[in-house]
This record gives sequence, C-alpha cells and structure tokens, in this order.
Amino acid sequence: MSTQSTGGAPRTAVVLGGTSGIGKEIVKSLAAKGTTVYLSGRTTETAHKAAAEIGLGAMGIAVDLSEPESIADSLADIGPVNDLVIPAIERDSNTIADYNVARAIRLVTLKLVGYAEAIHALRDRFTPDASIVLFGGLALQRPYPGSTTVSTVNGGIVGLVNSLTSELAPVRINAVHPGIIGDSPFWENKDNSHIISRTPLGRLVTMQEIVDSVEFLLNNTGVNGVNLAMDGGWLLK
Repeated sequence: MSTQSTGGAPRTAVVLGGTSGIGKEIVKSLAAKGTTVYLSGRTTETAHKAAAEIGLGAMGIAVDLSEPESIADSLADIGPVNDLVIPAIERDSNTIADYNVARAIRLVTLKLVGYAEAIHALRDRFTPDASIVLFGGLALQRPYPGSTTVSTVNGGIVGLVNSLTSELAPVRINAVHPGIIGDSPFWENKDNSHIISRTPLGRLVTMQEIVDSVEFLLNNTGVNGVNLAMDGGWLLK
C-alpha cells in the first residue's frame, strides 16, 4: 500500500471528521503508514486534542461542515492534497410525524452542501493522482423509523459520487456505505442480535474493516465511481 505520491514525496491526506470513531481510526492508520494527515474537528480545541492523542505528526484544524461558507477559509492553509476522506456525520432521528425542520436542514447542509463545498475548496490543490472517499450509509437501503433525513442524505452521497466522477477526472472519487459497525462507540454496547442473525457473516463488520475499505479505495487506482456497501452481506437477507 503506497504512502508516497507519484513524485515520491510522502502523501498528504485530509480527514474531515477525524476526532473520534471511524474518522480517528482512519487518521491513525494513515499516519502510521507515513502519510501527513490533517484531521478536522468542529473546534480548534477538539482537533488539536485528537491530533495530540494520535501523534505521528497528525495536525488538527477546525472545520465545521454545517457552516459551508466558512469551509474555504478553514482549509486555506493546506497545500497539495493526495487524499481526502470525509467521514463526518451527525446522527439524527427525525420522524415525519414529529418533523424537526432545523435538524433536517442542519444534517442536509453538513452532509451534502458541506461535503461538496470541501471538495470545491480543495479542487485546485488535488494532485493528478488524488483520491476522495466520502461516507454514506446503508440507511439509504435499510431505512428505519426516523431515518427520513439520514436515508435521503445517504442517497445524496451516491449522487455526489456519480456526478463528481466525471467532473473531477482524473481525480478519483468513491464512497463507503457502512452498515452497523459492531465495535464502534455508538453500537458496541447495543443489542444488535437481530442484525447479526440477518448477516451472512454471522457477525457485524468492524472499525478496522471499514478503515481497510477506505484505504483500498484510496490506493487502488482502478477503482472509481464506486459506492461500496460494507455490511457483511446484510443487504442480501
């Protein structure tokens, strides 16, 4: 797995949403392989704290994807970018029966406008061999009560990948769509037996497997325009 750009210099990655959970694990893995990594949190304090905990030369920056007008300035000091990963999420249960417009607008803005604006802000700094990985989720295909906004924005990620594959060429763009991640902080203490019983693997996917899928999409130069379901085969049952 290459940690160098085509020019031989170490790769530079930007991970937007890298202070906790999957994002933090992605930063750890990339930095351990010699990549220079910028990780973002919503505040300078949270970003710097996470970078200090990770070490390995990781650098923290403040980026709030829910405020897209501020994104370009937040990313202004970053130089050439080989890899961009955007795992930033905000969980929201929002039923039509009790619909919260403000929460819906915030999530749509963060996930669709924020993701797109971050790519727009960095577009002139992507190297010719650059790769982008976005995060969607399987609520698109496995909706649940209260997932209306979540399912909708995950569908929007598919649309972003499909449209930007052509617009950004030769830069590659793909997305990971995780199901339930069994050992993630959000899921590890919940009863997931009903999902496990419907998963051909007989278990849930792990955070390390999600990290591996991100690095596969970043590094395999033949993969482009792919929306990768990481669910252990859950969608088949």
